[in-house]
Amino acid sequence: MLKSTPHPTFRSVLAARRAAGSAVRVAGAHDALGGRLAEAAGFDAVWASSLEVSAARCLPDASVLTMTEYLEAAANTQKALGIPVVADVDTGYGNNLNVAHMVREYEAAGITAVAIEDKQFPKMNSFVATSHTLLDTETFASKLRVAKQAQRTEDFFVIARTEALIDGLGVEVALERCHAYVDAGADAVLVHSKKPTNEQVLAFLAEWQDRAPVVVVPTTYPDWHIDDAVKAGVSTVIYANQGLRATIRALRETFGTIVDRGATTELEDRIASVKDIFALQGLAEWQELESA
Repeated sequence: MLKSTPHPTFRSVLAARRAAGSAVRVAGAHDALGGRLAEAAGFDAVWASSLEVSAARCLPDASVLTMTEYLEAAANTQKALGIPVVADVDTGYGNNLNVAHMVREYEAAGITAVAIEDKQFPKMNSFVATSHTLLDTETFASKLRVAKQAQRTEDFFVIARTEALIDGLGVEVALERCHAYVDAGADAVLVHSKKPTNEQVLAFLAEWQDRAPVVVVPTTYPDWHIDDAVKAGVSTVIYANQGLRATIRALRETFGTIVDRGATTELEDRIASVKDIFALQGLAEWQELESA
């Protein structure tokens, strides 16, 4: 699309979904093409996933890439979409000053929501079997206060992500931290669990009483239907890495078939056409410039 596509803010999308008694559905992506496919499928927003962006570079999700590299991926995705991007900004890329810089740069790039987590820098992906040490509550709350002070528009949305359950600290600690984060100005909280069921998240929601919107990432408990999540008090569901995982399998099978068979004939009815690629690129609109 040649013209910049106006997109609603994440805050407005969330408000509309909550008013309708539903939740925001968010799909993880690492580039504009993935984001455009998510939008076409009907998702409300795209998660600029640090796991996906890192994996696309064949690097671990361990604070290896810089803010500039993550911002470029998120901004390029947002430019191609008519739905908002929610940027995964890990721990905020440093101290309070780094957080302020991050907010201003992402906001200037058209990103209307970020999620910042309460781990110490450098962070490791939540599903890695290692220690996941958190910042103390007040230090992270200070980051959130700075983030809210740094934003230039009222629409910018800050999601405070607690890794208390990932660190094995339990539901009560997660609740205490999230209350402190909302007190510090967070617009929503993200409660992350790697248990094989939603039991911990349900226990959190039962005590939270909808003080602020709750975001969940049901990677390890995929059987939780979104309607049931809404009934429990969830406002946003992020399907953070399913697209990446599907891509890996599809490419592995496709490339393997070509090598094994020596031709692509049997693949042609199972893969996208070149015409489909042209449509996703907005080629027809570019061609119109030739006759302008």
